[in-house]
Amino acid sequence: MTTETVLSNARIVLADEIVEGSLVLRDGFVAGIDAGTGRIGEDMGGDFIIPGLVELHTDHLEGHYAPRPKVRWNPIAAVLAHDAQVATAGITTVLDALRVGMDEDADLTLDDIRKLADAIEDSVAQDRLRADHFLHLRCEVSAPDCLKAFANFDGDERVRLASLMDHAPGQRQFVNLETYAYYYQRKLKLSDRDFQKFCEKRMTESAQNSGPNRVFIAAACQERGIVLASHDDATSAHVDEAIEQGVRVAEFPTTEEAARASKAAGLGVLMGAPNVMRGASHSGNVSARTLASDGLLDILSSDYIPFSLIQSAFFLGDMVEGISLPQAVAMVSKNPAQAVGLDDRGVIEQGRRADLVRVRVDDHVPVVRTVWRQGRRVA
Repeated sequence: MTTETVLSNARIVLADEIVEGSLVLRDGFVAGIDAGTGRIGEDMGGDFIIPGLVELHTDHLEGHYAPRPKVRWNPIAAVLAHDAQVATAGITTVLDALRVGMDEDADLTLDDIRKLADAIEDSVAQDRLRADHFLHLRCEVSAPDCLKAFANFDGDERVRLASLMDHAPGQRQFVNLETYAYYYQRKLKLSDRDFQKFCEKRMTESAQNSGPNRVFIAAACQERGIVLASHDDATSAHVDEAIEQGVRVAEFPTTEEAARASKAAGLGVLMGAPNVMRGASHSGNVSARTLASDGLLDILSSDYIPFSLIQSAFFLGDMVEGISLPQAVAMVSKNPAQAVGLDDRGVIEQGRRADLVRVRVDDHVPVVRTVWRQGRRVA
């Protein structure tokens, strides 16, 4: 049986323009876009209709599973809570970032991570979820157990993205040791002496493990068709290494130098939406607003605040000169979808999936009113 829905009196954000008119959805896909007032359907009241958002890197799920130290929630319940929050923020496709490789600051274990992945996959199979969920492996290449953790995902077809990252002191995000101390020493409540030992151990592990682990994981991902991201590149040399290893996404470059080199090499430059909204990186690195203004930003990620994704798109489209709303919306829909090979979504176009978000803007804040995934209302 054919199912058809007409959304009328809407401002429809297409790839390169905004059309006032109606949108026809049929059997889960966009079947027509009509300018003007000719079609009668569900009245959108002049609200925006944008593509469903595509999120490539959210660290949000682990917090639902481990909300307090030594507390573990039911993994399926944790996935459902996370799913509800991302869907009501307008995210219809999400790559849940799961940590691969542990160290002293990790509260979770390898078994915990696999339980979460299994809960996601079981929930997909049982049609429990509002958004479409895939997996993103955050590979902490300096960790001694990184490859063991990576092996837990052998043959897992929901893995679409893997990022190569090293959070050891003196590396990439934490070139400035004062910033590292502010973040980790306070978090772990270490004395100066214990913190010094902690840093020495982490730097030794990085020197021993990062190089060979990067090479192994990059080769494995190339063989399995998993898109690679390089995390927190700071220099042109880091970008050169990423290109050599087949990286396609430059995830959170920490300097303009690295962002510019990544863009020039054709990598998709991804930055955090919270960085856009705050006007600065919480780690003291390059501002995403600066990169956007300079034409060096392709993709946004909500990182640790799901709602920041839609908020940043409307902020950039409204406040940053040279960026239109369709261009800003592409950073949270079309561009991330293309980066990981999901070419059936991310733009409102005939024949594409009817993953859509109805948005009203009040006082410069986008209000998500309705969310559809494949033409079915999910929020």
